[in-house]
Amino acid sequence: MRCPWAKNDLAIAYHDTEWGVPVRDDRTLFEFLILEGAQAGLSWDTILKKRDNYREAFDDFDPQKIARYTPARIQKLLNNEGIVRNRLKVEGTVKNARAYLALAESVGGKHPLAKHLWSFVNNEPLNARRTDMKQIPAKTPESDAMSKSLKKLGFTFVGSIICYALMQATGLVNDHLITCPRHKAVQK
Repeated sequence: MRCPWAKNDLAIAYHDTEWGVPVRDDRTLFEFLILEGAQAGLSWDTILKKRDNYREAFDDFDPQKIARYTPARIQKLLNNEGIVRNRLKVEGTVKNARAYLALAESVGGKHPLAKHLWSFVNNEPLNARRTDMKQIPAKTPESDAMSKSLKKLGFTFVGSIICYALMQATGLVNDHLITCPRHKAVQK
């Protein structure tokens, strides 16, 4: 039985193909970092419906391009009905792109964000074995540490709850219920 939160076609497709699959690509991790922050206070369904608009509006989540956004570009984004038009979230995306570039410069190498995020789970997905949605926490010691570290690096909209959602989405933790066929499918 599929995880019960996937209730509509868009959520089911996301659940069945993406959620919980380990991601080690910086562009995808950056996309999820931004989308999870945009989701704060809203439903994930709202973000899924706007995801393609986000990709178009934010140059396919290219941190190099986003970091150069001007106040005029930010204002244009705030007028874009296809995304969440919250000034703090839009400006936070630009701030996060700049923080990403600073991280990349300080760490060097390929996929610095992936290296950083995966370090909080010792580079191996945490395999939760939950039988009920009520057992899934909103945050964990790992997400607390990740949040603290990302904030120190200059990222925003990275509270512990957002970080845990990011961990779930990108497979740092496998929170598919053990009764869900995807639990075994995404195990590494």
